[in-house]
Amino acid sequence: MSPLITRRRAATAVLTTALLIPLAACGDSGSDQAKDSGSKATSSASNAPKADLTVLAAASLTDVFKEAGAAYEKENPGTKVTFSFAGSQELAAQVKQGAPADALVTADTRTMDGLTGETGTPAVIAKNRLVIAVGEGNPEKVENLKDLSDAELKVVLAAPEVPVGRYSKQILDAQKIEVKPVSQEPNVRAVLSKVELGEADAGLVYRTDAATATDKVDAIDIPDAENAVASYPAATLKGSKHSEAAAAFVAWLSTPAAQKILQGAGFQQP
Repeated sequence: MSPLITRRRAATAVLTTALLIPLAACGDSGSDQAKDSGSKATSSASNAPKADLTVLAAASLTDVFKEAGAAYEKENPGTKVTFSFAGSQELAAQVKQGAPADALVTADTRTMDGLTGETGTPAVIAKNRLVIAVGEGNPEKVENLKDLSDAELKVVLAAPEVPVGRYSKQILDAQKIEVKPVSQEPNVRAVLSKVELGEADAGLVYRTDAATATDKVDAIDIPDAENAVASYPAATLKGSKHSEAAAAFVAWLSTPAAQKILQGAGFQQP
């Protein structure tokens, strides 16, 4: 091989190496930038946007949501969650009237389904069952649903347009039990209150509501075969001015941290 060819090959090798070094350096830099970008995205995605949120929630969630709200605020400094509790039918009416709120949680899917144009896609976050609430010590010796048909027993139910009232009618009708309530209340807490105050001998409430007043009422279990399952869907409201923050809160309700609080209060997993 001639000396000229040897020198040319050597020069070519040096040039090739010189060109590859900056390309490799560019490749490493791009990779580092991608990693940094991914890290920043992950970090920002884990932090919910700060906002003052208003959440409309079913009356049966009153106690547990106060605890859940405090836990959420602790996890997300700078965010405040304010709840407005009422019967699901009342909450639906508020939404239709344009009440300023960010999220909604009802005690049934039927009410939520009636607000399709007003909400985001709902997700069931918990379930519940009914019990017979009676005065402490069960002075009237109520044992089962059939006992509620006793004409001398003062029974209070929720109104039929209220989810718990509808569930009550469902299970009574299924067992062909006729009950003439002394009153029909606007939400489950009002039913519980009547029994607590001794204004009624018995009432149908959610298991979780009876559990909040164990010093004043006893709960008579209803067999699963005769019972109804209440589902609690949660959704953002399209009229929210804090849509991202509202979505973050609704999503959090399905996390292990929120589920621990809900199930600790007696709610069943969705």
